Amino acid sequence: MTVHNHPGKDRIDAVRAFNRFYTRQIGLLDEGLLKSPFSLTEARVLYELAHRDGLVASDLVRDLGLDPGYVSRLLKKFEERGLVERAASEVDARRASIAITPAGRDAFAPLNQGSHEQVAALLDRLALAEQERLVKAMRTVQDLLGDKAEAKVPYILRPLQVGDIGWITRRQGMLYTEEYGWDGTYEGLVAEILGEFVKKFDPQWERAWIAERGGEVVGSVFIVRKSPQVAKLRLLYVEPSARGLGIGARLVDECIAFSRAKGYKTLTLWTNDILGAARRIYQAAGFKLVAEDRHHSFGKDLVGQTWDLEL
Repeated sequence: MTVHNHPGKDRIDAVRAFNRFYTRQIGLLDEGLLKSPFSLTEARVLYELAHRDGLVASDLVRDLGLDPGYVSRLLKKFEERGLVERAASEVDARRASIAITPAGRDAFAPLNQGSHEQVAALLDRLALAEQERLVKAMRTVQDLLGDKAEAKVPYILRPLQVGDIGWITRRQGMLYTEEYGWDGTYEGLVAEILGEFVKKFDPQWERAWIAERGGEVVGSVFIVRKSPQVAKLRLLYVEPSARGLGIGARLVDECIAFSRAKGYKTLTLWTNDILGAARRIYQAAGFKLVAEDRHHSFGKDLVGQTWDLEL
Protein backbone atom coordinates (compact mmCIF):
# COMPACT_ATOMS: atom_id res chain seq x y z
CA MET A 1 0.00 0.00 0.00
CA THR A 2 1.46 3.35 -1.04
CA VAL A 3 1.31 6.05 1.60
CA HIS A 4 1.45 9.64 0.34
CA ASN A 5 2.97 12.25 2.62
CA HIS A 6 1.97 15.36 0.70
CA PRO A 7 1.42 18.11 3.30
CA GLY A 8 -1.96 19.79 3.43
CA LYS A 9 -2.43 23.55 3.29
CA ASP A 10 -3.08 23.68 7.05
CA ARG A 11 0.33 22.14 7.81
CA ILE A 12 2.11 24.40 5.33
CA ASP A 13 0.39 27.44 6.86
CA ALA A 14 1.36 26.26 10.36
CA VAL A 15 5.05 25.98 9.45
CA ARG A 16 5.02 29.38 7.75
CA ALA A 17 3.31 30.93 10.78
CA PHE A 18 5.96 29.43 13.05
CA ASN A 19 8.73 30.81 10.81
CA ARG A 20 7.22 34.30 10.96
CA PHE A 21 6.81 34.06 14.74
CA TYR A 22 10.34 32.84 15.41
CA THR A 23 12.13 35.25 13.09
CA ARG A 24 10.39 38.09 14.93
CA GLN A 25 11.25 36.60 18.35
CA ILE A 26 15.00 36.59 17.66
CA GLY A 27 15.12 39.78 15.62
CA LEU A 28 16.01 38.33 12.22
CA LEU A 29 13.91 41.00 10.51
CA ASP A 30 16.10 43.81 11.84
CA GLU A 31 18.44 45.48 9.35
CA GLY A 32 21.49 44.39 11.35
CA LEU A 33 21.63 41.32 13.56
CA LEU A 34 21.59 42.31 17.27
CA LYS A 35 21.98 45.98 16.30
CA SER A 36 25.33 45.17 14.64
CA PRO A 37 26.50 46.11 11.13
CA PHE A 38 26.34 42.42 10.15
CA SER A 39 23.51 40.56 8.48
CA LEU A 40 22.42 37.14 9.77
CA THR A 41 24.45 35.37 7.07
CA GLU A 42 27.55 37.46 7.73
CA ALA A 43 27.29 36.75 11.46
CA ARG A 44 26.90 33.03 10.78
CA VAL A 45 30.01 32.97 8.58
CA LEU A 46 31.96 34.77 11.31
CA TYR A 47 30.70 32.19 13.81
CA GLU A 48 32.00 29.33 11.65
CA LEU A 49 35.38 31.02 11.20
CA ALA A 50 35.66 31.73 14.93
CA HIS A 51 34.95 28.11 15.88
CA ARG A 52 36.63 26.07 13.14
CA ASP A 53 40.19 26.03 11.84
CA GLY A 54 41.36 25.36 8.30
CA LEU A 55 38.12 26.27 6.54
CA VAL A 56 38.04 26.92 2.80
CA ALA A 57 35.31 28.69 0.89
CA SER A 58 33.79 25.42 -0.35
CA ASP A 59 33.29 24.31 3.28
CA LEU A 60 31.12 27.35 3.92
CA VAL A 61 29.20 26.79 0.69
CA ARG A 62 28.49 23.16 1.61
CA ASP A 63 27.84 23.48 5.34
CA LEU A 64 25.74 26.65 5.22
CA GLY A 65 24.00 25.95 1.90
CA LEU A 66 25.16 29.25 0.39
CA ASP A 67 25.75 30.29 -3.20
CA PRO A 68 29.49 30.08 -4.11
CA GLY A 69 29.49 33.53 -5.73
CA TYR A 70 27.88 35.08 -2.65
CA VAL A 71 30.44 33.44 -0.35
CA SER A 72 33.28 34.70 -2.52
CA ARG A 73 31.98 38.27 -2.40
CA LEU A 74 31.34 38.10 1.34
CA LEU A 75 34.85 36.81 2.09
CA LYS A 76 36.37 39.50 -0.13
CA LYS A 77 34.41 42.12 1.83
CA PHE A 78 35.64 40.64 5.15
CA GLU A 79 39.20 40.54 3.87
CA GLU A 80 39.08 44.22 2.84
CA ARG A 81 37.88 45.09 6.35
CA GLY A 82 40.69 43.06 7.93
CA LEU A 83 38.34 40.56 9.53
CA VAL A 84 39.77 37.49 7.77
CA GLU A 85 42.95 36.49 6.00
CA ARG A 86 43.73 33.78 3.50
CA ALA A 87 46.62 31.35 3.33
CA ALA A 88 47.46 28.35 1.14
CA SER A 89 45.76 25.24 2.50
CA GLU A 90 48.12 22.71 4.04
CA VAL A 91 46.08 19.94 2.44
CA ASP A 92 45.78 21.44 -1.06
CA ALA A 93 47.97 24.37 -2.07
CA ARG A 94 45.51 25.28 -4.82
CA ARG A 95 42.88 26.20 -2.25
CA ALA A 96 43.16 29.05 0.23
CA SER A 97 42.20 28.44 3.83
CA ILE A 98 40.43 31.28 5.61
CA ALA A 99 41.28 32.36 9.13
CA ILE A 100 39.61 34.94 11.32
CA THR A 101 41.95 37.75 12.41
CA PRO A 102 42.15 39.37 15.87
CA ALA A 103 40.06 42.21 14.45
CA GLY A 104 37.54 39.66 13.24
CA ARG A 105 37.35 38.09 16.70
CA ASP A 106 36.84 41.53 18.23
CA ALA A 107 33.97 42.14 15.79
CA PHE A 108 32.45 38.73 16.49
CA ALA A 109 32.69 38.86 20.32
CA PRO A 110 29.80 41.31 20.93
CA LEU A 111 27.67 39.37 18.44
CA ASN A 112 28.31 36.13 20.30
CA GLN A 113 27.64 37.70 23.69
CA GLY A 114 24.54 39.48 22.43
CA SER A 115 23.13 36.24 21.04
CA HIS A 116 23.81 34.50 24.35
CA GLU A 117 22.04 37.23 26.31
CA GLN A 118 19.11 37.32 23.88
CA VAL A 119 18.45 33.59 24.24
CA ALA A 120 18.93 33.78 28.02
CA ALA A 121 16.29 36.53 28.19
CA LEU A 122 13.95 34.44 26.04
CA LEU A 123 14.31 31.43 28.35
CA ASP A 124 14.07 33.52 31.52
CA ARG A 125 10.43 34.21 30.68
CA LEU A 126 9.67 30.51 31.12
CA ALA A 127 9.56 28.20 34.12
CA LEU A 128 12.21 25.46 34.20
CA ALA A 129 9.75 22.79 33.03
CA GLU A 130 8.69 25.03 30.13
CA GLN A 131 12.34 25.62 29.21
CA GLU A 132 12.80 21.84 29.01
CA ARG A 133 9.73 21.51 26.79
CA LEU A 134 10.98 24.25 24.48
CA VAL A 135 14.48 22.77 24.16
CA LYS A 136 13.05 19.30 23.54
CA ALA A 137 10.73 20.66 20.85
CA MET A 138 13.65 22.42 19.16
CA ARG A 139 15.69 19.21 19.20
CA THR A 140 12.74 17.45 17.60
CA VAL A 141 12.71 20.01 14.78
CA GLN A 142 16.45 19.46 14.27
CA ASP A 143 16.05 15.70 14.29
CA LEU A 144 13.22 15.76 11.75
CA LEU A 145 14.63 18.34 9.34
CA GLY A 146 18.38 17.85 9.78
CA ASP A 147 20.72 15.33 8.22
CA LYS A 148 20.12 11.87 9.62
CA ALA A 149 23.33 10.94 11.42
CA GLU A 150 23.26 7.36 12.66
CA ALA A 151 23.37 7.17 16.43
CA LYS A 152 26.27 5.24 17.98
CA VAL A 153 23.67 3.31 19.98
CA PRO A 154 20.67 3.02 17.60
CA TYR A 155 18.20 2.11 20.36
CA ILE A 156 17.80 0.58 23.81
CA LEU A 157 15.18 -1.78 25.23
CA ARG A 158 13.76 -1.01 28.65
CA PRO A 159 10.83 -2.09 30.86
CA LEU A 160 7.46 -0.37 30.90
CA GLN A 161 7.33 3.00 32.67
CA VAL A 162 4.52 5.30 33.74
CA GLY A 163 3.36 7.26 30.69
CA ASP A 164 4.19 4.53 28.16
CA ILE A 165 0.67 3.09 28.00
CA GLY A 166 -0.93 6.38 26.97
CA TRP A 167 1.83 7.11 24.49
CA ILE A 168 1.70 3.68 22.82
CA THR A 169 -2.10 3.81 22.60
CA ARG A 170 -2.00 7.20 20.92
CA ARG A 171 0.83 6.35 18.53
CA GLN A 172 -0.65 3.03 17.43
CA GLY A 173 -4.01 4.68 16.82
CA MET A 174 -2.40 7.41 14.74
CA LEU A 175 -0.06 5.14 12.78
CA TYR A 176 -2.68 2.59 11.76
CA THR A 177 -4.96 5.42 10.65
CA GLU A 178 -2.19 7.05 8.60
CA GLU A 179 -0.84 3.85 7.06
CA TYR A 180 -3.94 1.68 6.66
CA GLY A 181 -6.92 4.00 7.06
CA TRP A 182 -8.22 2.28 10.20
CA ASP A 183 -10.73 4.21 12.27
CA GLY A 184 -10.72 5.15 15.95
CA THR A 185 -12.09 1.80 17.11
CA TYR A 186 -8.58 0.36 16.74
CA GLU A 187 -7.22 2.91 19.20
CA GLY A 188 -10.05 1.92 21.52
CA LEU A 189 -9.01 -1.73 21.25
CA VAL A 190 -5.39 -0.88 22.04
CA ALA A 191 -6.53 1.12 25.08
CA GLU A 192 -8.59 -1.87 26.23
CA ILE A 193 -5.75 -4.37 25.81
CA LEU A 194 -3.17 -2.19 27.54
CA GLY A 195 -5.54 -1.19 30.32
CA GLU A 196 -6.12 -4.87 31.08
CA PHE A 197 -2.38 -5.54 30.88
CA VAL A 198 -1.65 -2.95 33.56
CA LYS A 199 -4.54 -3.97 35.83
CA LYS A 200 -3.79 -7.69 35.71
CA PHE A 201 -0.04 -7.62 35.17
CA ASP A 202 1.75 -10.66 36.58
CA PRO A 203 5.50 -9.98 36.51
CA GLN A 204 6.34 -13.66 36.91
CA TRP A 205 4.66 -14.61 33.64
CA GLU A 206 4.21 -11.40 31.66
CA ARG A 207 6.52 -8.74 30.29
CA ALA A 208 6.69 -5.55 28.20
CA TRP A 209 9.62 -4.24 26.20
CA ILE A 210 9.88 -0.59 25.15
CA ALA A 211 12.33 0.41 22.42
CA GLU A 212 13.74 3.89 22.98
CA ARG A 213 15.94 5.96 20.70
CA GLY A 214 17.26 9.41 21.55
CA GLY A 215 14.95 9.56 24.56
CA GLU A 216 11.83 8.82 22.47
CA VAL A 217 9.69 5.67 22.41
CA VAL A 218 10.06 4.09 18.96
CA GLY A 219 8.53 0.65 19.45
CA SER A 220 7.07 -1.86 21.87
CA VAL A 221 5.68 -5.35 22.38
CA PHE A 222 3.87 -7.20 25.18
CA ILE A 223 3.69 -10.80 26.39
CA VAL A 224 0.55 -11.88 28.29
CA ARG A 225 -0.26 -15.22 29.90
CA LYS A 226 -3.07 -16.92 27.98
CA SER A 227 -2.80 -20.23 29.86
CA PRO A 228 -0.12 -22.13 31.81
CA GLN A 229 1.08 -23.53 28.48
CA VAL A 230 0.48 -20.61 26.10
CA ALA A 231 1.87 -17.07 26.00
CA LYS A 232 0.46 -14.43 23.68
CA LEU A 233 2.49 -11.77 21.85
CA ARG A 234 0.54 -8.52 21.57
CA LEU A 235 0.71 -5.11 19.91
CA LEU A 236 4.12 -5.23 18.23
CA TYR A 237 4.86 -1.88 16.60
CA VAL A 238 7.83 0.20 15.43
CA GLU A 239 7.79 3.90 14.61
CA PRO A 240 8.42 4.73 10.90
CA SER A 241 11.45 6.82 11.90
CA ALA A 242 13.12 3.75 13.46
CA ARG A 243 12.32 1.11 10.88
CA GLY A 244 15.25 -0.65 9.26
CA LEU A 245 17.20 -0.92 12.52
CA GLY A 246 16.00 -4.43 13.31
CA ILE A 247 13.87 -3.29 16.25
CA GLY A 248 10.82 -5.35 15.30
CA ALA A 249 12.82 -8.58 14.98
CA ARG A 250 14.65 -7.85 18.24
CA LEU A 251 11.38 -7.31 20.11
CA VAL A 252 10.01 -10.61 18.80
CA ASP A 253 13.25 -12.39 19.76
CA GLU A 254 12.90 -11.05 23.31
CA CYS A 255 9.35 -12.40 23.48
CA ILE A 256 10.49 -15.84 22.31
CA ALA A 257 13.43 -16.00 24.75
CA PHE A 258 11.22 -14.89 27.68
CA SER A 259 8.47 -17.40 26.83
CA ARG A 260 10.95 -20.27 26.58
CA ALA A 261 12.62 -19.31 29.85
CA LYS A 262 9.22 -19.32 31.60
CA GLY A 263 8.40 -22.80 30.32
CA TYR A 264 5.58 -21.90 27.95
CA LYS A 265 5.01 -24.52 25.23
CA THR A 266 3.47 -22.21 22.60
CA LEU A 267 3.79 -18.54 21.73
CA THR A 268 0.75 -17.35 19.82
CA LEU A 269 -0.30 -14.06 18.21
CA TRP A 270 -3.14 -12.59 16.17
CA THR A 271 -2.57 -10.14 13.34
CA ASN A 272 -4.03 -9.12 9.98
CA ASP A 273 -2.67 -10.14 6.59
CA ILE A 274 -2.35 -6.49 5.54
CA LEU A 275 0.48 -6.02 8.07
CA GLY A 276 3.13 -7.43 5.75
CA ALA A 277 6.26 -6.23 7.55
CA ALA A 278 5.15 -7.76 10.85
CA ARG A 279 4.19 -11.04 9.18
CA ARG A 280 7.64 -11.32 7.60
CA ILE A 281 9.23 -10.91 11.05
CA TYR A 282 7.00 -13.65 12.47
CA GLN A 283 7.78 -16.01 9.59
CA ALA A 284 11.52 -15.39 9.92
CA ALA A 285 11.29 -16.21 13.65
CA GLY A 286 9.65 -19.57 12.91
CA PHE A 287 5.97 -18.82 13.51
CA LYS A 288 3.47 -20.87 11.47
CA LEU A 289 0.12 -19.62 10.17
CA VAL A 290 -2.55 -21.81 11.81
CA ALA A 291 -5.84 -20.03 11.11
CA GLU A 292 -7.41 -17.23 9.07
CA ASP A 293 -10.76 -15.47 9.37
CA ARG A 294 -12.38 -12.67 7.42
CA HIS A 295 -13.83 -9.89 9.53
CA HIS A 296 -14.92 -6.27 9.35
CA SER A 297 -13.08 -4.22 11.97
CA PHE A 298 -11.66 -0.72 12.35
CA GLY A 299 -13.76 0.42 9.38
CA LYS A 300 -12.17 -2.08 6.95
CA ASP A 301 -12.73 -5.57 5.56
CA LEU A 302 -9.74 -7.53 6.85
CA VAL A 303 -8.31 -11.01 7.03
CA GLY A 304 -7.27 -11.94 10.57
CA GLN A 305 -4.50 -14.47 11.07
CA THR A 306 -3.39 -16.59 14.01
CA TRP A 307 0.30 -17.54 14.10
CA ASP A 308 1.86 -20.02 16.53
CA LEU A 309 5.43 -20.84 17.47
CA GLU A 310 6.06 -24.16 19.18
CA LEU A 311 8.68 -23.54 21.86
